[in-house]
Amino acid sequence: MNNKNFPHLCSPIRIRNVTFRSRMCSAPMGSVDIPADGCLGRAAAKFYELRARGGAASVTASEVIVDPATDGTQGFFLDNSIPGSLQGAATVADAITRHGAVASIELNHCGQYAKTYLSHLGNNMVYGPNEGVREDGMHIHALTAEELGQVAAAFGRAAAVARQAGFQMVTVHMGHGWLLNQFLSPYFNHRTDEYGGSLENRVRFPRQVLQAIRDAAGPDLIIEVRMSGAEAFDGGYDVAEGGRIAHAIEDLTDIIHVSAGSFKYGFAVTHPPMFSEHGCNVHLAAEIKKHVSVPVATVGALNDPAQMEEIIASGQADLIMMARALLADPELPDKVMSGREEDITRCLRCFTCMAQRAIDQTRRCAVNPMIGREQDGLEIVPARHSRKVLVAGGGVGGMEAAVTAARRGHKVVLCEKSERLGGIVNSEWAIPFKYEMYQLGQSLARQMEQEGVEVRLNTPVTPEYVRKEAPDALIVAVGSNPIVPPLPGIHGENVIVVNRYDEERARVTDEVVVLGGGLAGCECAIHLAREGKSVHVVEMRDQLAPDANPRHRPILLDQMAKLTHVHTGLRGVEITGEGLVCEDKEGKRVLVPGSTVICAVGQRANRDEAEALRDSAPWVRFIGDCVRPSNITNAVYQGYHAALDIR
Repeated sequence: MNNKNFPHLCSPIRIRNVTFRSRMCSAPMGSVDIPADGCLGRAAAKFYELRARGGAASVTASEVIVDPATDGTQGFFLDNSIPGSLQGAATVADAITRHGAVASIELNHCGQYAKTYLSHLGNNMVYGPNEGVREDGMHIHALTAEELGQVAAAFGRAAAVARQAGFQMVTVHMGHGWLLNQFLSPYFNHRTDEYGGSLENRVRFPRQVLQAIRDAAGPDLIIEVRMSGAEAFDGGYDVAEGGRIAHAIEDLTDIIHVSAGSFKYGFAVTHPPMFSEHGCNVHLAAEIKKHVSVPVATVGALNDPAQMEEIIASGQADLIMMARALLADPELPDKVMSGREEDITRCLRCFTCMAQRAIDQTRRCAVNPMIGREQDGLEIVPARHSRKVLVAGGGVGGMEAAVTAARRGHKVVLCEKSERLGGIVNSEWAIPFKYEMYQLGQSLARQMEQEGVEVRLNTPVTPEYVRKEAPDALIVAVGSNPIVPPLPGIHGENVIVVNRYDEERARVTDEVVVLGGGLAGCECAIHLAREGKSVHVVEMRDQLAPDANPRHRPILLDQMAKLTHVHTGLRGVEITGEGLVCEDKEGKRVLVPGSTVICAVGQRANRDEAEALRDSAPWVRFIGDCVRPSNITNAVYQGYHAALDIR
C-alpha cells in the first residue's frame, strides 16, 4: 500500500532498529481524559488509538509530568510508585502498537510556567533557571545544580517506565517556552554558572537530561527532541542559533522535531492559524537539517499530501508531524497510502479543539464528531431496522446526518431547495484562508455519493412533500438566512450581503465598509484588506467578534488591528454612495467612507420553515442553524447524533 503519487511521503524510514511505515506521524496531543489519580487509562487509549488505526507511522501521547516535586502542570504521571501508572501507560502503548504504529510518549517539565493549581507545589513557588517573580506574583526559585541533577534523573526514570510500558520512543520537549527551552533561551536564561551564558553552557542541562534518559532506558529506545527552531520573539534565539542547538544535541538524539515559537510569546507561531500559510514553519526544519545528520521532522498546519510530498522529496524534512489535521481526520495517512486523498476531511484551523479545552477541559473538533466521544459507544453501527430517512437541507449538518444515517443502513433521501449542496460554506471558496470550509462541503457531498444517498436539488421540503414521501424519520436542517437590516440604501448596487461575496466579489471596489463586526464580517474584512483594499469595519457593540472562540479571537483581533480600521459603538442608519452613515451613542451622525458596503450583521434561523415540518413524520429532529444560528461544529455534531438516534 504505497501511493505512487506520493512515493516519498509513503516510504518507510528505519530509526534505531524500528521501522516507521511512512513519513506521516501524529504529533504530541494531550488527552483530556486524565482521571483524578493522574494516570493514563482506557479513555486516553481510545483517543490515541484513532490515529494509530488511521495509519499514522507514530503516535505521541502527551504529556508526562516528569517531576511532580517541582512541576505542577496539566498532564499525567508515569511513575512505578503510583498505583495504576504503569498499567495505564501500558494500555495506551498497546492501543497504539497493535495497529502497527510506533508508540511514543512526551516528557516535559514546564519550569517557571508551571500551572499553579496543584497543591503539592505549595509556598507560591515555581522552578526555573533564574531567581525572580513571575507576572502573576509567583516566586521563581532558581534550580540549583543538585536540583537540576534530580530533575534530569526524573526524566530518566519516566523514560524507563515508558519503555517498560511498551513505548518505543520518548519525545523530550525542549521547545515552546518550557523548562528545557528556558535553559536554551538567552531571553530566559540569565545564569552566570556553568548552566548559563555561552551556548555550550545553556545546552548543558538539556544534554544532561538526554544522557539520563539514555542511561536509564537503554540503547533501544528512540529519543526524539521537540525544539523550537526559532523562538520568534524579541530576545529569543533565531534559526541560526536553533541550528547550533540542534547540532549540539544530535549525538544524544535520534529525531529532531522542529516546531517554532513560545506559548507565552507566540501562540500563533507555534499553532499556525487559518491566516497563516500552510507549512509556514517548514523553513525552520529545512535550515536545521543542514546542521545535523539525524532525521528531522517538521510540523505546523500541514494537511495537503502534495505539499507534504514535496517537503520530503526536496529534502526539507524527513518526517511530517500533524496534530490538528489528525483530529479532523485520523485516517488521513491511510487515505494517502491507499490513493484516497480526495476523501480527506481537512482541518479548518479554527481552534475549536484547543478552545474547548480552554473552556471546559473537554475536546471537540469542528469537523469530526467522534473527537471527545471516543469511549461513548457512538461509533457508526448498523441499525437494527433499516428506515426511510428524509433530510431537509443540504448544508454541512444535513449532509453529515445523511452520511451517518446511510452508513447505519438506512435508505436516505436528502432534499436541498437550492441548486447546489453546501449551504453557507459554499461562499468560503472565495476567501483563501477559509477554503477548507468549502472543501468540507465538497467532501461531505462525495461521502453522500459513496454511501448511496439520493440527492434531490431544487426541491424544497414542505409538509405535503413529507407526507407524499412518507419517511420513517425526518431530519430538518433548513438552516438560516442572512439578516438584512431595513436601512435606507440597503438594496443599492454598492451593497453586497456577505453570504454572496463569492458570487459578487467582482463588484467590490478598493474602499470597503463592512457593516457588522462579528466573526463573518471580521474574516471577510481581513481577506479584503489582504487584497490591498482600504477596509473599515463598523460594529454596534463595544467589541468585535464575541462569537469567535477564545483561541481564534485574539489572533483575529490582531489581524484586524494591523489591517483594518475599526469603529465600535456605531449604529448604521443609512447607506449612500459615499459610504455608511452611522450614529454614535450620543446620537451624533458619522460617515464611514467607502464605495462598497458589505452587510454582515448575522443570520436568522429559518424557524417558521422548520416548525411547519414538526408533525409531518413519525420521528422528527431539528438540527443546525434552523434551531439557532451557530457554527460548523454544532451543525456537524447535531447531524451526526441525530442520525445515530434513529431507531
